[in-house]
Amino acid sequence: MAVESRFVVIRQGVEVQTFMDKKAADEYDKMLDMADNLTELFGSASLELTESLTEELSIYIAQNREKILIALQAKKPAKKAAVKKEPKLALAESVGDDEQLASA
Repeated sequence: MAVESRFVVIRQGVEVQTFMDKKAADEYDKMLDMADNLTELFGSASLELTESLTEELSIYIAQNREKILIALQAKKPAKKAAVKKEPKLALAESVGDDEQLASA
């Protein structure tokens, strides 16, 4: 008989989502905490947002927090991996080898 561990995120007594690993469940729970905090922030703002729009916006910002931080210039974007270039000399030699093979 197989045994499975499941991690359940529960909010206000309601099962929200089930995960197979603890890290994913913790990340989702943290995202929901951020969304709750954002909902409170929007509620205290002078903006006129519907409850549905406030919830959607809060979840969107929480899910995309890395991009939001970069847009707010609170975080620098990740640097892309540098492409390793061959030295020009080696590249020229390989071209010459191809030409020699073609003429043979």
